[in-house]
Amino acid sequence: MALHVLGINHQTAPVSLRERVAFAPESLGPALASLRALPEVHEAVLLSTCNRTELYAHSDDDGQALAGWLGTHPQAGGELTAYLYRHRDADAVRHLFRVASGLDSLVLGEPQILGQVKQAWSAAREAGALGGQLDRLFQQAFATAKRARTDTRIGANPVSVASTAVRLAQESFARLNESTVLLIGAGETIELAARHLVEAKAQRLLIANRTLAHAQELASRHGGMALPLAELDKHLAEADIVISATASRAPILHRTQIEHALRLRRHRPMLLLDLAVPRDIDSDVSGLRDVFLYTVDDLERAIEDNRRGRREAAQQAEAIVELQTARFVEHWQASGRQQPLLRLRAHGDAARADALAKARAQLAAGMPPEQALDLLAHTLTNRLLHAPTVALREAALGGDGDLARAAEKLFPAADTDRADA
Repeated sequence: MALHVLGINHQTAPVSLRERVAFAPESLGPALASLRALPEVHEAVLLSTCNRTELYAHSDDDGQALAGWLGTHPQAGGELTAYLYRHRDADAVRHLFRVASGLDSLVLGEPQILGQVKQAWSAAREAGALGGQLDRLFQQAFATAKRARTDTRIGANPVSVASTAVRLAQESFARLNESTVLLIGAGETIELAARHLVEAKAQRLLIANRTLAHAQELASRHGGMALPLAELDKHLAEADIVISATASRAPILHRTQIEHALRLRRHRPMLLLDLAVPRDIDSDVSGLRDVFLYTVDDLERAIEDNRRGRREAAQQAEAIVELQTARFVEHWQASGRQQPLLRLRAHGDAARADALAKARAQLAAGMPPEQALDLLAHTLTNRLLHAPTVALREAALGGDGDLARAAEKLFPAADTDRADA
C-alpha cells in the first residue's frame, strides 16, 4: 500500500483546462464517495482551488485507478493525461508539505492555500474518506506549514492573488483614487481585494453578488455599495476596474455586456481582472478595444518580483519541509515494519483469551483446578506454536534455510538450556 498524489496545477496546465477539472464545493462529497468506492483506494482527499486540482490517496495500485477516475471527470477531455503530475510515498509527502507551506503556489508564500488544504481535509473527514494514514499526513502538513511561516519570512507581508491584482491595477492606467471598482462575488478573494482597495484609497466600491445579503455584509465592512447580481448590467458602465472571483460554473460577463458598457462609457478603457477558475469573464472579451483583461495565469508575470524577493526565505522553508518529510517518512515506514509484530501480539492475545475462557468453563463445570490449569497451559501452547511449527516443517521440507535461521535467532539454544535446567 502506498501514498499517491496526482493532479494538475498552474505550472502544468492552462486555466482553460484547470477550470474544466475544478470541483465545486458542493460536489466534493459525491466525488469523494465515488473515489473512495474504487477497490484500490483506502483513503482519499480531494484538493480543488483556482490553481490546482489534486488527489491524495492511500491505495494498493500504482496510481492508475486515480488517473482513470479523474479522466472520467465530465469536462476533463482526452488531453488531461499530458498535464498530470504524479508523486508517490516520500515525494507525495514532500509535495503536500510544500503545497501547505505556500512553496508551490502561484504567489510564493501566499497564506490562503493552507486554509484551502484544511478545508479539503475537513471535507474528506466529513465524507468518511479519511483514514489514519492520510489524517496523520495532513496533520503533519499543517504543523510543517506553521513552522515554515513561524521560523522564516516566507509569510512576511503576505501577498495573495487578490493583492497582486490590486497592485496590477495601481500600476496600470487606472488611478485608484479616481476610479470606481466593481467587485463580483463575496468570498475570501473578494474580501481580500476589498481590503487592499480600501488601503489603496479607491474612490468607490461596488460589490455585486448573487446573494445580496452577502454583498451587503461585505459592503458594510468596507464602505461600498451592494448590488444584486441581476442588476450588474445597470452598473457595469460605471466601473473603471472590474475584479471578479465567484464560484460560478459558467461565465458571468459576456462580450455583449462589455460592448454595451463601453458604448455608455464612450470607450473609456476598462481593466478586467478575472480571478476565478472556472473563469467569470468570457475569453473573447479580450478581443475588444479599450479593454484590458487579465486572468490568474496572467498574474504569473506580475508576481515574479514577489517571487524573487522571497527566494531566500523559500530556501529556508524548503529545508524545513525536507526535514519534516524525512521524519514523517521514517515514522511511516517504521509503523509499517511493526505490522507483523502487531499481528503476532494480536494472535497471542486471542489465543490467551480463548484458552482462559475454556479453562474457566471447565472450572465452572467442576473440573479440579490443577487439571484446569494443565488444560489451560496445553491449549495455549498448542495455539501459539501450531502456525510456526507448520511453517518450520514446510520450510525444512522445501529447503528454506532462511526461516530456520530466523527461528534460531528468536529461540537460541542458550535459552533452551536455561529452560531445561
